[in-house]
Amino acid sequence: MPGLYIHIPFCRQACYYCDFHFSTNLSYREEMVQAMIREINLQSSYLQDNTLQSVYFGGGTPSILDIPQLEDLLHEISSNFHISEGAEITLEANPDDLSIEKLNSLKALDINRLSIGIQSFDDRALQFLHRVHNAREAMESLDKARHAGFDNISIDLMFSLPGFSTDMLKKDLRRAMHLRPEHISIYNLTIEEKTVFGNWQKKGKLTATNDDDSARQFELIISTLEDHGYEQYEISNFCRNGRYAVHNSSYWKNVSYLGIGPGAHSYDGKNRQHNVANNHLYMKALARGSVPFTMEKFDKKSWANDYILTSLRTKWGCDLKVLHEFSGYKLIKSHEKEIEKMQAERLLYSEDNKLFLTRKGRFLADSITAALFWV
Repeated sequence: MPGLYIHIPFCRQACYYCDFHFSTNLSYREEMVQAMIREINLQSSYLQDNTLQSVYFGGGTPSILDIPQLEDLLHEISSNFHISEGAEITLEANPDDLSIEKLNSLKALDINRLSIGIQSFDDRALQFLHRVHNAREAMESLDKARHAGFDNISIDLMFSLPGFSTDMLKKDLRRAMHLRPEHISIYNLTIEEKTVFGNWQKKGKLTATNDDDSARQFELIISTLEDHGYEQYEISNFCRNGRYAVHNSSYWKNVSYLGIGPGAHSYDGKNRQHNVANNHLYMKALARGSVPFTMEKFDKKSWANDYILTSLRTKWGCDLKVLHEFSGYKLIKSHEKEIEKMQAERLLYSEDNKLFLTRKGRFLADSITAALFWV
């Protein structure tokens, strides 16, 4: 079953590392919500299967919306799609937005999963990243969410922060293990060109953490989380008790999804669709009754490479039968020597006609997948 993604393009302030599409002008949130409602209606036939296994409010900062605005969006979704029983309904949230009153209201809307943007439990690191919340709010947000009845919580953390020692990461991991979220997404800080950090790097004011130190920190993360019962089911994603992110897993498993909002992407199983990443152009187009998007048509080679890139990152691996049936690409035949070498180096292994990265291979995932592409 497919999923539905809603991109909320607003934030209270810009984090120094972020290159997602958003605006810090919150004055037209209601106008944007009404435009999204129109798009949901116009896009109701995009998915071949009208039954949703997941609804994901991402951004931006979805928790910045008022409860009536979220309620209006969910009402329009349920009017145009069938939300399956037990569907995962996720809201990304910042700790500073999560008052007890807000959390109780979110629970009443049948939102059953929170993805909380913690990033770090260290005040100095949060200030460096230019986050709105502080460490105390980060800790308290999970306690309040538990009190409101949320039993499926994910948190985001970051590592390889320039100028911060591995000791800080160890403290972050200890605090995370104390809070015991069902899911943890933990990302290596990437310095993107069109961000404050990117500008600082150009001016020589910031130097990225070197690869060896990043690898050591990543090894620490994997070992610590495994010791506490977390399974690494995707390069950057860990869960306990099988609480995989249903929505995000659909991206890696080649499941179709519809994206609503400016900058949102959709995938119908054959082609990708990209909404314009401009709030006002988006709203103007929807006021005229049209969805402003561009289409990216996948040829067989593009589809194959995209599937290799996403599937090989996961515990479910790259299914060679699926790859061949959808694209005609014979991966083993095309890269026999490279695969034999990777297997000898214990970076890759095969089982049941699928390829998997080893633990060692996960550290080199990007270079391994690139070496296996159809060129």
